[in-house]
Amino acid sequence: MDELKINRNIICIDLKSFFASCECIERNLDPFKTPLVVAEPNRQGAITLAVTPYLKSLGVKSRGRIYEIPKHINYITARPRMSLYINKSKEVINTYLEYISIDDLHIYSIDECFLDVTNYLKLYNKTTKELAKDILKSVYKNTGLYATAGIGPNLLLAKVSMDIEAKHNKDFIAEWTYNDIKEKLWTITPLSNMWGIGKRMEKNLNNLNIKTIGDLATYDKLKLKEKFGVIGEELWYHANGIDLSKISDFKREAKEKSISNSQVLFKDYYNNEINLIIKETTSIVTKRLRKENLKTGRVSLHIGYSKDITGGFSVSKKLDSSTDNEDKIYKILINIFNCNYEENTPIRKVGISLSKLEKNNNIQLNLFNSIKEIEENKNIYKTIDKINDKFGNNSILKATSLLSTSTIKSRNSKIGGHNAK
Repeated sequence: MDELKINRNIICIDLKSFFASCECIERNLDPFKTPLVVAEPNRQGAITLAVTPYLKSLGVKSRGRIYEIPKHINYITARPRMSLYINKSKEVINTYLEYISIDDLHIYSIDECFLDVTNYLKLYNKTTKELAKDILKSVYKNTGLYATAGIGPNLLLAKVSMDIEAKHNKDFIAEWTYNDIKEKLWTITPLSNMWGIGKRMEKNLNNLNIKTIGDLATYDKLKLKEKFGVIGEELWYHANGIDLSKISDFKREAKEKSISNSQVLFKDYYNNEINLIIKETTSIVTKRLRKENLKTGRVSLHIGYSKDITGGFSVSKKLDSSTDNEDKIYKILINIFNCNYEENTPIRKVGISLSKLEKNNNIQLNLFNSIKEIEENKNIYKTIDKINDKFGNNSILKATSLLSTSTIKSRNSKIGGHNAK
């Protein structure tokens, strides 16, 4: 497995209690000494979007409810101000760009970035950790924000070292190498503490008696792939510290043509309720694939949480082989959702995009499907497409489209229904 170990110098940086720290800076307060909560004021049921490190030290959690804060704790409530947070994030990114090129920076979220500093260490005559310290000092000097940093030979180990260890170190920096995998990565438990494993996937893995990342790393890779598809195989590689993705990959993907579809939902959706929306959106984008005689080599799922929560996730998966198979694409998207969704968090936006597109001029066979079965499946979908094109998109619908959680009928009655980049 040594041939799969890339050796870059990656720094993953996260801004500590970002929203709450921004509000403290605006009030000239110390977030490590101030009990401040970012939430809608005067609403006991409001969700706390962020709390200061001081409140965290008292046991108050982010993404909780106001009424869950112990009554004996006095605190300040700050109304969320997204424009403030976006401007602060831009200031931080500009600080990173004082050290590296935009080509070596990947913005993961409003408060988290990956920096590939491999080609800069000789320039600055510093180790990766020394450069990380300089960058964190500059972030504080320029913005007043504290940050944590994880260092690793790939994106995965940089991210996980930051999530698991950095916040406990005095300098807020942690550095992991491949030699630390058994001692530090494999001891992670519960599984949902690991980047890329959500609560639902944790339950599925626990049912296989996989309780630690070490258990996952030593489990049969083929059995994981058989049960969870490409997600299972990727989890096995990640459990062994293997991640071949590079920041340059994200730059190329942004320029590629893709087929995508997204919608803002008319109400909050929770947990399994969103499966139907993902299914219907998958139908829309795969219809485009069939119409243009294309197949995809990468699928992406974008989930946006309710405005009371903000945030969400956007995750892409490269496929073993390109496909236009609706069922296969849907299964992969659901696995992505299960791995990344924060349980019981309200969802208001869903988007799916298909990239790495190529002409669909051949048939991909597997051990379980004959050419006849594959052709029959394709012909069924093509027939449905033709009928809906001729008589309207609501001419033939799945039975699930009659459920109250479905949005496909109302969407089909509107102009459009897709957008291609």
